[in-house]
Amino acid sequence: MIISAFFFYLFSAVMIASAVMVIGARNPVHSVLFLILAFVNAAGLFVLLGAEFLAMILVVVYVGAVAVLFLFVVMMLDVDFVELRQGFLDYLPVGALVGLVVLGELLLVLGSWAFAPEAAMEVSAPIPPLASESNTQAIGELLYTRYIYFFQAAGMVLLVAMVGAIVLTLRHKTGVRRQSIAAQVARTPATSVEVRKVETGKGI
Repeated sequence: MIISAFFFYLFSAVMIASAVMVIGARNPVHSVLFLILAFVNAAGLFVLLGAEFLAMILVVVYVGAVAVLFLFVVMMLDVDFVELRQGFLDYLPVGALVGLVVLGELLLVLGSWAFAPEAAMEVSAPIPPLASESNTQAIGELLYTRYIYFFQAAGMVLLVAMVGAIVLTLRHKTGVRRQSIAAQVARTPATSVEVRKVETGKGI
């Protein structure tokens, strides 16, 4: 019980501090790093609650989506990566600090199972109201039965947001030749073929 409380306060404190730094950091690169740290600690809290499936989804989906978020930041804010690479040594301490915190938390989690082997069984056990089925099965049954319409509505909202982000960040550069399918289909021999009479001994 003491170990669980210790990890709860550890994950909570680091996650809250990381969330504050996400909106407090001036550099978007630092904000993304702190956002990844916040997601990892939130996944740790889900593991403590016995929702290992949600923890895995949080790490795989949301941490993976940070790359897309970083892409949108670069497209919308026009971040100069050449200038950022010049100050790589300035960002190295922050990145090393985030890596050390994540590594320390992982080592503490693995070490706690050595001191308390029953913790692994408690984490993998389903919540009491759903004791007859696993967490993954219970979430799937709820999403695709009771909350199926809300689930589909959330998917449509994400689709519209993705299309809107692409439309807002799409920029056409002047002077770049682009293919026009309609113009190619509408071409006729009269507009595409030009016949010239070349005089003898002279070029075109």
